[in-house]
Amino acid sequence: MGKRRRARELAIQVLFHMEYTPGDPGESFERICESFGPPKEIRAYSREVVVGVWENRMELDRLIRRSSKNWRVERMSRVDRNILRIAIYEVLYRQDVPPKVSIDEAVELGKRYGTEESGAFINGILDHIYNQVKAEEGVHQGG
Repeated sequence: MGKRRRARELAIQVLFHMEYTPGDPGESFERICESFGPPKEIRAYSREVVVGVWENRMELDRLIRRSSKNWRVERMSRVDRNILRIAIYEVLYRQDVPPKVSIDEAVELGKRYGTEESGAFINGILDHIYNQVKAEEGVHQGG
């Protein structure tokens, strides 16, 4: 398993923890690392993702809300919601991760950690958001 996938898994753990115990994402990250001892080589990327997701979660949730028919963000499983947030964060804010990689990784994480339907659910929402973002970029670039 690649370093980025392991870093995303760690980010899911921290964000899941923060759903129950909100606070400073850096402190929560350190608390989870102390408890579970993840490898040092995945921590930097994971921490960047956790902080980025937490700081941008209102915008990320707005995009999820716009793209999820019949599902309020608050009613989604915490695992699915945080996998979606991570993938959307990477698509919007991480130029070093191709969007299709973020989406594929999110689907795989959903299959692994979510319910039987999580992979398809996550794929549908992310595909809609990605196509919407691409369309908006085309408009902004005059295309």
